[in-house]
Amino acid sequence: QLQASGGGLVQTGGSLRLSCAASGRTFSSFVMAWFRQAPGKEREFVAAINRSGVRTNYADSVKGRFTISRDNAKNTMFLQMNSLKPEDTAVYYCVAELTTNFYNRSPGGYSYWGQGTQVTVSS
Repeated sequence: QLQASGGGLVQTGGSLRLSCAASGRTFSSFVMAWFRQAPGKEREFVAAINRSGVRTNYADSVKGRFTISRDNAKNTMFLQMNSLKPEDTAVYYCVAELTTNFYNRSPGGYSYWGQGTQVTVSS
């Protein structure tokens, strides 16, 4: 199970830190990622991190502003979001997959999804 938290309302230029707590199977065996979905839009890839936490992959729209990380000892993944923009407003989902690599940007490539946390950036 994946439990995302940390969403909220923030002004343009502000920061938020999302967390994703995982339970169940060995956390370090999974590639982890964040996706987001804005109203009326399809789910889109945000960032992914490999099993050890050493390598990451970002969507161009968030590169340089967001940082994905993980703590395998605590079964937790994070998304530090800085310089937030109104277009970052969406429900953010943490996802996991056992049999993929961190280059995977397709929603269909991840089997496990959390419930989502709302991020709203006001202008």
